[in-house]
Amino acid sequence: MMADITPVLERADANLPKSLDRLFDLVRIKSISTDPAFKAECRKAAEWLVVELNGLGFAASVRDTPGHPMVVAHHVGAKVNSPHVLFYGHYDVQPVDPLNLWDSPPFEPAIKEIVPGRKVITGRGTSDDKGQLMTFLEAVRAYKEVHDALPCRITILFEGEEESGSPSLKPFLEANAAELKADYALVCDTSMWDSETPAISAGLRGLVGEEIVVKAADRDLHSGYFGGAAANPIHILTDILAGLHDETGRVTLENFYDGVEETPAQIKAAWETLGQTAEKFLGQVGLSIPSGEKGRSVLELTWARPTAEINGITGGYTGEGFKTVIAAQASAKVSFRLVDHQNPAKIREAFRAYARSKVPADCSVEFHPHGGSPAIHLPYDSPLLNTAKVALSDEWPKPAVVIGMGGSIPIVGDFQRMLGIESLLVGFGLSDDRIHSPNEKYELLSFHKGIRSWIRILDALAA
Repeated sequence: MMADITPVLERADANLPKSLDRLFDLVRIKSISTDPAFKAECRKAAEWLVVELNGLGFAASVRDTPGHPMVVAHHVGAKVNSPHVLFYGHYDVQPVDPLNLWDSPPFEPAIKEIVPGRKVITGRGTSDDKGQLMTFLEAVRAYKEVHDALPCRITILFEGEEESGSPSLKPFLEANAAELKADYALVCDTSMWDSETPAISAGLRGLVGEEIVVKAADRDLHSGYFGGAAANPIHILTDILAGLHDETGRVTLENFYDGVEETPAQIKAAWETLGQTAEKFLGQVGLSIPSGEKGRSVLELTWARPTAEINGITGGYTGEGFKTVIAAQASAKVSFRLVDHQNPAKIREAFRAYARSKVPADCSVEFHPHGGSPAIHLPYDSPLLNTAKVALSDEWPKPAVVIGMGGSIPIVGDFQRMLGIESLLVGFGLSDDRIHSPNEKYELLSFHKGIRSWIRILDALAA
């Protein structure tokens, strides 16, 4: 196997200057999906990718949606019985505002040496996600140029709305499920543990979002005239929110922890070797003391445990000066991050039942849902995960680690529910890549070794 990929790796090294040229061409396209002014640029990016894919021997096409187009491409493998993988990425990017905070124009990519020996690629989308998806395309290119074939059957799906909520994605998956079905999906939109340690994300937390509105009197009241007698919806709401956790940091909703499993001891032991501490993790934001469940590490709290968080709260007078009123209503936005087998619908109903139980009979409460998706988890003993782990460890200075992710990537759940396939999440971003912020960058080493990593992973999956 190694004898076959050595020339492929060497070709990827030789191709690097031209690979960067192609990445720069893609980054120059201002594919900001959330702004209608850039609709034509989003299509231009999709069409650019189709040209590149067709040039690599794929049957690629732009697929129109009610929003920005999808790119779908197919390529047969070297053998009829080779594995079939679906590779996913997104070509759209975040807005660049505030523009005055950029050190260089966001759509004029460049290579800069930020410290001696450390070079980065600058520009909007270099890390999220154009640089990431191009690592895969350049790996495919090197394989094709050496062997005139690919080790696996490959289907590619690039979307243009990931940064604006992916409104067209689920209908597209439903309409094209048979065409997109594969043995498993590969997703390159995540990060490494550090600049020398590659990572595979085995878990993604799910999400339930809920807005709660408590209403009391039929108008704002004078707090002197009515104070002490009339119900105050801010009091009621804050009592509800304060009661979401007990003194140990656990969430108090009935049956909230149904389906939550303990992280295996060997996985927690592996996480401990990463050297993360509460002081280091929280110190970067000016904190030091973890606030979640007592007796758990910050990595376990952020990767493997469920949460309840208040994301915003409003009520009464909040303008300049002072106004002594009892508000007629108060509202809050609450989100729950879910793990393992927690049921989003049951969590939502448990929260609503709890809130209703705290509201006086002469007041009312209403709820507005804001999305809900279950957690996704690849078994720690998955052959897919372990195959990729070995392949990554062969490329990077330090062995690959299996991590969790505190956030959510809904597409992974959609692949599981709609296509019936698991996803392998491998990315080469770093925590300081400033994605979604001014001065986004992507390490040159991440781009180069990311290409080499996908060559190794594809070869290992085929074997």
